[in-house]
Amino acid sequence: MSLRPIPFRRAILLLLVIVLTTSGCGRIKGMFKDENENEGVPVEQLYDKGLSQMRNGNWAGAVVTYRRLLAQYPYGPYTEQALMETAFAYYKMGNDEEAISTIDRFLRTYPTHRNTPYMYYLRGLVNSKRDTVFLQRVWRLDISRRDLATPNQAFSDFNTLVDRYPNSRYADDARQRMAVLRNMFARHEIEVALYYMRRNALVAAVERAKYLLETYPQSEYQNDAVAVLAAAYDRLGNQTLAADARRVLEYNEPGHPYLTGDWPNYPWTIRKINPFAGERSAIDNDERRKRRN
Repeated sequence: MSLRPIPFRRAILLLLVIVLTTSGCGRIKGMFKDENENEGVPVEQLYDKGLSQMRNGNWAGAVVTYRRLLAQYPYGPYTEQALMETAFAYYKMGNDEEAISTIDRFLRTYPTHRNTPYMYYLRGLVNSKRDTVFLQRVWRLDISRRDLATPNQAFSDFNTLVDRYPNSRYADDARQRMAVLRNMFARHEIEVALYYMRRNALVAAVERAKYLLETYPQSEYQNDAVAVLAAAYDRLGNQTLAADARRVLEYNEPGHPYLTGDWPNYPWTIRKINPFAGERSAIDNDERRKRRN
């Protein structure tokens, strides 16, 4: 009885299955290699190993080590520190969801811990950059025109730190970051107001400008909000309110471009056709003019 030869195509497919199966098994073994190596290791050695990995920038390796520590030794000072180190490692890895989850676990478990201020600070840092997509980083798309849910949460985190722990070593930096976030929120409002202006929704533009001035006083965009009021009231035919807004603007920023009739200076429409141009608005054009002067 003679063996029938295997067709060439089937032989290739069979070879590929064998190769993929073999390499897949190797990868699966590798996934659990570090876990198995850490099993049964004393808590001090596990912590030192994770700390060494952190110092070398091996964030993923540190997470694996600290997870084993937390599983084997769920109580004690090393556990508390390992939770904090794990949260920071996730933050450095860009794994924001796991970072927030780990921070929240720490805050629930150790609400009066001496490092609680740091965990609120770290939570604010994570939320400050959370959901920042690739296109925003590469094409410099303005985050103030995106969903502000996570920046608002970051502001809340920093505010909790400043309010509850005003003398913490992280409080001053948190205050500075809150100021930056407030300016971003104010910019969001002025962008919306200008959007309404461009579409002749003048009453809506006025409401946005008023909201900015009431909610974010002393922001970088307060004079732009006053300019919106002056321009919108002028187009609405309310010359009394338009004149009042103009006087306020002349007093606070006599060089504002609205006063010379050069505001808002919207970007050239054809710019939107170029996918590599990035986003620009009348605010961007105004800020570029200020830098040139």
